[in-house]
Amino acid sequence: MANQANKLVIRQSCFNWGTKTYLMGILNVTPDSFSDGGEFNTIASALAQVRAMIAAGADIIDIGGQSTRPGAQQVTLTEEMERVLSVIKVIRPEVTIPISIDTTRASVAQAAVQLGADMVNDISGGTYDPEMLSTVASLDVPIVLMHIRGTPQTMQEYTQYQDVMGEIYDFLSEQINTAITLGIKREKIIIDPGIGFAKNHQQNLQIIRELSRLKSLEVPILVGPSRKSFIGQILNQPNAKDRVWGTAAACCAAIFHGADILRVHDVSAIRDVSLVADAIYKCS
Repeated sequence: MANQANKLVIRQSCFNWGTKTYLMGILNVTPDSFSDGGEFNTIASALAQVRAMIAAGADIIDIGGQSTRPGAQQVTLTEEMERVLSVIKVIRPEVTIPISIDTTRASVAQAAVQLGADMVNDISGGTYDPEMLSTVASLDVPIVLMHIRGTPQTMQEYTQYQDVMGEIYDFLSEQINTAITLGIKREKIIIDPGIGFAKNHQQNLQIIRELSRLKSLEVPILVGPSRKSFIGQILNQPNAKDRVWGTAAACCAAIFHGADILRVHDVSAIRDVSLVADAIYKCS
């Protein structure tokens, strides 16, 4: 982390990388997300969930209108816009913490930021929409670049790697360089190895085990293991909502191996995990 910009200010929040683990609370305003589809796709339920996550200790709220579960079908641009913009419009005046827009479409990112979103979370690492990186550069907001192969519909067909972490590293390194070339400041780039996206059970475990390999890219690392199927496989737990303690274990391991941000559904539980893990691993 020697050359990594060690802090980032987003809205009124200062993120001091390496000193603590930050929590990104997930708000899916979709009918078909894998663990909470349909729960928060009314304005009232979305707002109540945001308030609950902030009270529980969320540092960022990540709003998505397109399910990215394996096999998910892409929604139309109009539908995605309607889902996320109506929610951002209501939530922005209510909250002071940063709002992230989870999208792969530059036009959605632009509209969301104009309505008050503070950063972009792109599961394609800026590869699906050729306008995304230049749009984010012109908006001058942070972006999360995630590793994926294929699309959510096809990604589970692309789990063959010679060296999974090496290939994730190379992809993210290339996307960081492309983003910087297009005008995004290095200190506004965050990376995500993409647990569960074109990765099998063993590869997901390996990503957490070898997460520190990404540290030499000198940007903050976000990890999203929350409720995912690899945890369900280990626990023999088909119900995603009952994977909270497995998620807690994965998050603790991710913190040990260098995660800066955890993207989670169960903010209250993982807040306790991160506070204790930080006291052990991040406080000298």
